Amino acid sequence: MPIPGNLLSATTESVDPNTSGWTAKLNCTLLLGTGGRNGNGCLTVRSVAAGEAQARTVAAVPVTAGVEYSAFADASTPTVPERIGIRWLDAANVEVGITWSLVAAWTSTLWHRIAVAGFAPAGATQAQIVLSMMTPAAAGVVTYFENVYFGPPIRTPGNLFDYNVEQVERDATGWVAEANTTVTRTMPALNWSVDFYLAGGHALAVTAVANGNASVRTAEQAPATAGRQYLGYCYLNPPTSGSTTWVELRFYDAAHALIGSPTRANMASPGVGTYRQKVSAYAPAGTAYVELAAGITSATAGQVMRVDGAVVTSTIPTREGSVVPYADSGFEQGVAGWTVVSGVATLARLTPWGTDALEGSYAMTVTSSTATSSVIRSARFPLGSGVAGREWTAEIGVRVTAGAWNVTRTIRWYDAAAVEIGATTVAAAPVPSPNWWLLRVSGNRPVGATQAAIEWTLAATSAASVLRLDTASLWESLPLTGAVSHHDYAYVELTMRELLPDDYITVWRVTPDGKRTLVRGASGLLDRTLITSDVLVIEDYEAPLGVAVRYEIEMHDAAGVLQGNRSIEADPLDPGDRLLCWIKDPGLPQFNTRALVASPPEWARPIEQVVHRPRGRSRPVVHSQVRQDYEGQLVVVTRTDDETEALNRVLDSGGVLFLQFAPGWHESDRYVSVGETPLPRLVPDGEEEWRAWTLPLITVDMPTTLGIAGSAGRTWQDIATEFATWQDVKNAYATWLDVLLNRRL
Repeated sequence: MPIPGNLLSATTESVDPNTSGWTAKLNCTLLLGTGGRNGNGCLTVRSVAAGEAQARTVAAVPVTAGVEYSAFADASTPTVPERIGIRWLDAANVEVGITWSLVAAWTSTLWHRIAVAGFAPAGATQAQIVLSMMTPAAAGVVTYFENVYFGPPIRTPGNLFDYNVEQVERDATGWVAEANTTVTRTMPALNWSVDFYLAGGHALAVTAVANGNASVRTAEQAPATAGRQYLGYCYLNPPTSGSTTWVELRFYDAAHALIGSPTRANMASPGVGTYRQKVSAYAPAGTAYVELAAGITSATAGQVMRVDGAVVTSTIPTREGSVVPYADSGFEQGVAGWTVVSGVATLARLTPWGTDALEGSYAMTVTSSTATSSVIRSARFPLGSGVAGREWTAEIGVRVTAGAWNVTRTIRWYDAAAVEIGATTVAAAPVPSPNWWLLRVSGNRPVGATQAAIEWTLAATSAASVLRLDTASLWESLPLTGAVSHHDYAYVELTMRELLPDDYITVWRVTPDGKRTLVRGASGLLDRTLITSDVLVIEDYEAPLGVAVRYEIEMHDAAGVLQGNRSIEADPLDPGDRLLCWIKDPGLPQFNTRALVASPPEWARPIEQVVHRPRGRSRPVVHSQVRQDYEGQLVVVTRTDDETEALNRVLDSGGVLFLQFAPGWHESDRYVSVGETPLPRLVPDGEEEWRAWTLPLITVDMPTTLGIAGSAGRTWQDIATEFATWQDVKNAYATWLDVLLNRRL
């Protein structure tokens, strides 16, 4: 599977189908190995003699001095550890220097990640990747490499911290020893998924100086906004399975003074592996900054805890519009505001880490020692300024693991004084089993209701019954599917809600003639595409003009079994001025533009033929290829410099474009490739703005793997809605063009 953003060729990355992207640099021979995981091939580096052995990429990739780059590879070795380096070259191919990673902390025959990052030094114009096998004692020692990446650092989208804080690939300066610790780096030989690029390589090594509590914190305090919910997490590798390790969120005011008490989540580690621990909290009044801390409670002198993949984000993995805080929804740091109102049931966070969950690594367990009823209830959650009478839905994921249960589901409504003013209840029913189920209750918000709580009455039908709960949500119910036609930009916005993440979705556009066409999404056509969120918004820029279309949506599980379908009609798109045609880039709708048609297209359908005229026959013998699709010329006019610039932008990529005429032109929508384009002024005068463009067109197939980047209707209001500060924008995008295209780091 290609690594996104990789500047290396596919052959160099995966070592498939050969080793042509690699050459020996020092003391080695190269062979094509098998058993890789990014394709079957892998690079076999065999030492010629004792001493370090190095291989490098054949090609040098252009780089810019002062810009940070990262590199990683997966390695496997039975004998000696490895390291990876970025070799910087100047314009004359002279080595400027090599930025090396640390040497892997131990050897492993399992595929493990080695990584490095650094800024291109002054004078560097290109770079190569160097893979090193450290000091074998003799000839014939072998190490295997594959899945090699070089390019911009791959970061967690929405992370408020710098890349070096998150992944520690450059150095350890992103972290500060806080109490009873020393801070260094190490590169443990850990086995990560082949397509997980957000961890691995270096990790922070936190060493306890003496017996007692030990902790570190991020050197960076990221800008934060009071009242906003933040989620923090990192990977922790405890020194022993019994160690109490933790992660904390801390909020600071404008003077960098700590506000209130930190929010801590202790990790219930199942062993001495590497596990991700989450913590969440709302920023209190006066917040200007947020930081992350990690530590060990009651450490023993010399114990080492590793930290990697540190993230703080305001993107919370809950249902869209849910008013339930993540702490009360995901149970990653405890049971939060959930209580037992009556009965013998007990509530606890399921331990250890990773035992079972719908999302994250933990769930809440409800245990009843007797066959009796108990009532459990959440905290009260503010409902916001919504309208009374609107429907709200409460949902919880549930799984029976012992005994059997009946459940009565309720939403309790409260006024501003926390006085109950009503309840919505679903009659008692058995909790389905086995596996996880999502159970709901829906009701209308009463007049005066400003808060609500989720309540379940659980009747255990046998002693020692156990129930697991996860992903509790409460949200104002909106239509499951909506379609809005945006006439100014000629697209249909399709919104699908309450989807099930980890299912797969297919979306068809159906025109009045019954033709079904797959709709384009962010990663290409939506054909059995993995669902990653409960809400999916699609902007269909390839919808026809002037006719009603229907969208058909299918959801399948991982086994391909149909889980549900939906259908919705969209209003016809108004073509506007019928003398104008739309010229669209399917992947970059921000560049879509309209142009005045000077004359309708003049089409031809070329065909390759060979004519043989046998002697003595009046009729020839003709051998023909398949007749080609439409080719011809379209003449359009731009009337201002702005229109000229807009048409230039959409043509600049040289890729496939989408051409649409208003109904009445008797022209079908078609995908075209545009050749060399003259654009003379209508009048040979330097002050003349009008230009006549002759566009040579060849009809081509619809691109299937091209995804949509951004939105044509993106405005500064979108930026203001998504980001609280300019620092948030800077953290999310590398350039202003990336802001326009919504291409986040």
